[in-house]
Amino acid sequence: MKKQTSLLFALICCILISCSEKKDDGRTLSGLKPADFISITDGKPTALFVLKNRNGVEACITNYGGRLVSLMVPDKEGKMTDVVLGYDSIADYTASPGNFGALIGRYGNRIANGKFTLDGVEYSLPQNNNGHCLHGGPEGYHVKIWDAQLLNESALELTYLSPDGEAGFPGNLQITVTYTLTDDNAIDIAYKATTDKATIVNLTNHSYFNLSGIPGSQITDHLIQINADEYVPVDETLIPTGALAGVEGTPMDLRTPVAVGAHIDDAFEQLTYGKGYDHNWVLNAKGDINTASAKVISEKSGIVMDVFTDEPGIQFYAGNAMSGKDVGKKGVTYPNRGALCLETQHYPDSPNQPTFPGTVLRPGETYHSRCIYKFSVLN
Repeated sequence: MKKQTSLLFALICCILISCSEKKDDGRTLSGLKPADFISITDGKPTALFVLKNRNGVEACITNYGGRLVSLMVPDKEGKMTDVVLGYDSIADYTASPGNFGALIGRYGNRIANGKFTLDGVEYSLPQNNNGHCLHGGPEGYHVKIWDAQLLNESALELTYLSPDGEAGFPGNLQITVTYTLTDDNAIDIAYKATTDKATIVNLTNHSYFNLSGIPGSQITDHLIQINADEYVPVDETLIPTGALAGVEGTPMDLRTPVAVGAHIDDAFEQLTYGKGYDHNWVLNAKGDINTASAKVISEKSGIVMDVFTDEPGIQFYAGNAMSGKDVGKKGVTYPNRGALCLETQHYPDSPNQPTFPGTVLRPGETYHSRCIYKFSVLN
C-alpha cells in the first residue's frame, strides 16, 4: 500500500511538472503553489491541474470536489485578474464547509423535506438546509475526490462513480465532467452521466465570481443581466411554490443591466426570504447554447462575463450568506456579498413539482448539460 501511495505521489508530481506552466518560483500565474494541493484525502490522491490557452488565460482546478480554484483573465488594461474565490490549499478546502468553485450533485439546489418519489418509491435524502436537501447534502460531489486526466494543455476530464444509495439517491451514476479553457477566453464545462437505475440528476458548478480585481470587495456594484421574463418564486424556506412569476415591475427584472445592489434590499417578499437574490430564473434561451442567458460586468476592471447554457434555468445567488469571516487565497477576507454565483441548472425541487422540467434519468439514457462562462472586456 505504501509503495502504491508513493507511486501516486510521483505520478502527480510528474503531471504537475510536465503539464503545468508555472512561474520560476513554482507558483501558478494566480499565485498558487501546486505542492499545496498534493495530498491523500479519503484514500485518494488530490492535485492541482493548470490549464492555459493561447492568450495566456489560466484556469486552476483541483480534483477535490472538481473545484475551479482560480481563473486568470485580462482586465481592460490587459492585467491578468483572478475572478473566482477560493483557497490556497487542499487543507483549507477540506476544513471549510463551503462550495467555492465546486461541482455540485447529485442534485444541485434544494429538494423539499429531503424527499422525492420516483416510480412509486419514496427516497429520503440528507436534510442540511432548513429541513431540506441542498446540493446533494453535506457529503455531495463537492467533497468527493474525482479521477482526473489532462486531455491536453487546455482540457481536463474528471470522472466519478456515485454509488447506488449515496446520500439516499438511487442508481450507480457514472459521471464525466470536462473543463475546457477555450481560445476565446471561456471556461466550458460539459457534463455527461449514465445510470443503471432510474434516478434524478441536476449537476452544476458553484463558482463564486468577483470581476472587480479588488480582493475582498463586494459585488453590489457589479452589473447583472439575466435574459428571463419569469423566475421561480419560493416560500420562506426557499422551496418553490410551484408557480412561475413574471419579472415585470419587480426587483427580479434583470433583463437590462442593473447594479446587483440597486434593489437587493428592497422590501420585496422574495428578496426578504432570500436575504437578497437567491432565486432561479426561467431562461428565455430555452436551451439554446448559442444565446447568452446572463451577463455580469465590473465597470472597475472592465471585465465582462457572459453565461451560455443548454439548461432551462439559472440560479443567481448574490453571496447573501457569506459571513465576512472566511479567509481565502492570499489571506484575503471575503465579505458578505463578496461574490456572486450563476449556477446553470434545472429548477429547484423539480422532482416534487410536476409542472417543472423533469430531471429523471433512466438506464439507457445519457444526461448532458453544458455551461460556458465567457470573458471579455468593455469596449
